[in-house]
Order: sequence, then structure tokens, then C-alpha cells
Amino acid sequence: MSLDTRQCDAFLAAAETGSFELAAAQLNVTPSAISQRLAALETALGHPLLIRSRPCRATAAGQRLLQYLRRARLLEAEFLAGTGAEHDTPVQVAIAVNNDTLGTWLLPALADFLAQENMAIEIILDDQTYTYSLLEKGLALAGVSSEPQPMRGCTVQPLGVMRYRLLASRAFKRRWFPDGFTREAARKAPVMFFDRKDKLQADFIERRLGLLPGAYPVHYVPSSDPFVRSITLGLGYGMLPAQQYRDGLETGELVDLCPGEYMDVPLYWHAWRVQSPLLERLGQRIVAAARGELGPD
Repeated sequence: MSLDTRQCDAFLAAAETGSFELAAAQLNVTPSAISQRLAALETALGHPLLIRSRPCRATAAGQRLLQYLRRARLLEAEFLAGTGAEHDTPVQVAIAVNNDTLGTWLLPALADFLAQENMAIEIILDDQTYTYSLLEKGLALAGVSSEPQPMRGCTVQPLGVMRYRLLASRAFKRRWFPDGFTREAARKAPVMFFDRKDKLQADFIERRLGLLPGAYPVHYVPSSDPFVRSITLGLGYGMLPAQQYRDGLETGELVDLCPGEYMDVPLYWHAWRVQSPLLERLGQRIVAAARGELGPD
């Protein structure tokens, strides 16, 4: 059998917008037409493709189809751009990255590349331990992850290591840790977490002091620059990567609460084994930039 283009377009629009109504508006048809085309595609493939929730979500079979359609759409767009057709329309590429990568070395690495290439990127943010699943779900075509094993059909390249240290402002250290980073002091001092997926601080505190989450107060600040600012302002203490703490340590604005101790987070670039030349060039630029900026693997 061959896939029906209109049915696939309906599925892709519904999966990406999360709504039959929005998909209908995108394709200039009725929601009923989206539903009928999707039902016909599911019947033809013999699997349910979308969970009819709000927003609707791809099933396991739908995720595999979403992966295929996004890759096929990228190859088609790149081919048309190469022939001169739709030359003014940038090729859209979704990549999954963690917040600290986006907040430090990624954008400088992409600036010149995007200025030269006919590409528009969609950056999907998540914790480095979760970005891998965005590729599995077909939501991204490539990405940065802490997962060293490639997904089936994908390749993986080491990028290097982001080194994190436990830091605080000088005033915060004087107030909460005058006698050092002790178990009793840590029970009372507020610690900064990026969000509820962020395990760096919890893992370090458990390893160093044996305290489990819930044994100490936590502030959640889910944005990279405000997270750093919160620590320098003395709202709490937390783990920062070298790319963000260097200047603060040099000026004395920040102090290391556990000198000589750190946590290394290795990062990897995941991409499909069969990919478009444009995505391959993007990967090469990101890998080269990361290896110049991050520590050795």
C-alpha cells in the first residue's frame, strides 16, 4: 500500500497542533474532514494513531508515523529548495535541547550557520534526561541529550561534558553555611531547582549529605538566566555549569560551597542515520562547537 497524502497531512496537522479544529484551520478544511481522513488512515494502517484527548496525542504507532512524515517533509522541502522551487521558504527543523545548552553555547554556534542556510529552527526545550524521548515521539528530528545510547535508526556523537558546581552568593554562604556545607544547615537553607524534572541538586545533596528531596526547602525557577540571577541575588544556592559560573567565581560574586567537588553531565548529539544534507551540516556545526566549548568526554 502507499500512504495517502491528504490523510497524512491531516494526521500531521492534528499531531502538531493537538487539535482537530486547529488542524482543520491549518489545512483549510472542516474538523469533520480531518476526523474522516484520520480514521481512514488508521483503518488502512490497522492501528490507532491519535489519542482523542485535549490536546490529542500520538500513540506509539502514531509516533513512528510522525517521525517518518517529519523526516520526509524535511527531505522534500530541501529538495525543492535545491531546485529553486519555494526558494524563499526556509526549511523548518525541530531540535530538542536542554535549557543550559540553549542558555550557554548553542545560539553562538548556530548564528552564522542560520545566516548562511535557508533554515528555520524550532527549539524544543526539556531536561537533558528527557530530550531523548522527544525524538522517540517524533517531535524533534535531532537533539542534545545525556543518553549515550542511540535510538533505533539513529546515530549518536559525544559532545563533551558540562561541569556543574554547587554555588551561592557570599552573603548567602555567610547566613546559611557559616560552618560549611553541613547536613543541619542544608535542612534549612533554600536550594534552587530549575523545575521538578531537575535532579542535579537533589543528586548532589544526597551524595554529599545523604539528604533526600523533601528534607530541605526548594525554590523553582524554570528559566536559565533568572535561575543564575536567583543564585547571585541570594535567593538560594544551586548547581551551575562552568559556562555560567566562571565570571561569578572570578569576581567573587559567587562562592563554591564544596570546593573540589562537582558533577559532570555528558552530552550527546542524536540524529537519524538517514538524514538530509542540511540536517547533517547542522549536526556537524553543533558537534564542532560543543567540542570546542565543553570539557572532554
